[in-house]
Amino acid sequence: MKKVITNQEDSNKRQWTFISNHGHVLVCLAKDSGMRLRDIAARVGITERAVQKIIQDFEAAGIISRKKEGRRNTYKINDKLPLRHPLESHRSIGDFIRMVIG
Repeated sequence: MKKVITNQEDSNKRQWTFISNHGHVLVCLAKDSGMRLRDIAARVGITERAVQKIIQDFEAAGIISRKKEGRRNTYKINDKLPLRHPLESHRSIGDFIRMVIG
């Protein structure tokens, strides 16, 4: 006898979160502005190259600025900018960070 999998059972098996990898990287930088890319990658569960691309996206959008300190980078978040999606654009990046971090 073949078992029929319902939509609810199927969605319980898939791994997904409400926040994107971009959001996760931003939270990591908000918690520690000098966190190394490899540490962010390990925390988020993505490759270091994926973190580099996200950082480039953030810099291009003016969301973060990078400052070189010795061999390390530190990042400053522009928390006044609105969130990018029209559904959330009434909230700022700072609002998002405060919601997640507290």
